[in-house]
Amino acid sequence: MKKIVVLSGAGISAESGIQTFRDANGLWEGHDVALVATPEGWKKNPELVLEFYNQRRRQLLEVSPNEAHKILVELEKYFDIQIITQNVDDLHERAGSQKVIHLHGELLKVRSSNNPYFILDWKTDLKLSDTDKLGHPLRPHIVWFGEEVPAMQEAIQHTETADILIVIGTSLQVYPAAGLMHYTKPEIPIFYIDPNPLNSIKISNPLYIISKKGTEGMAILKEKLLKEYCT
Repeated sequence: MKKIVVLSGAGISAESGIQTFRDANGLWEGHDVALVATPEGWKKNPELVLEFYNQRRRQLLEVSPNEAHKILVELEKYFDIQIITQNVDDLHERAGSQKVIHLHGELLKVRSSNNPYFILDWKTDLKLSDTDKLGHPLRPHIVWFGEEVPAMQEAIQHTETADILIVIGTSLQVYPAAGLMHYTKPEIPIFYIDPNPLNSIKISNPLYIISKKGTEGMAILKEKLLKEYCT
């Protein structure tokens, strides 16, 4: 089986009804990123941060995977598929994807504010009174701006061994995730699916841009991949 690495971003989940966090003004759901997605914001106003993610968690539990997520699962019959997602939702897993790396954390998990390795599954609202066994407050299991991306090295290793790279639903403007494509072998094809693709991609790989939303773009790409690699 050829190995396909998929880098997915907010656009793949948008068709499920999950709003992309940042709008044109750089606000997340009307909030300054610095207030709800940084360690400094957490220290300054943890109640605001908790309510922001509680709202996102409630929203996530009301939506379902869309056809783009499902097509990636279908392709597992023919390819070794490794998902690397910037998304904090669990829609890839709910669709049935077997191998998913979350670069920016997971909304349905929380962790100790004192011990990053103390992680719990969490589907209800998180309150300041919720603590770990030593009494330290629990916080969203999210990689905030200014924090290290623990899964990055694993993501790089998979990208280096990919035979095909699919980039879907990402603006390619959030680093270090956006830099992953530069770790591919120079000869492998990169398929970029986005209704508003970034035009200034500087890369030597064969690049195929599909200017469609995730569901439509993955349907087109599925047909192309099966024709080229499985017939």
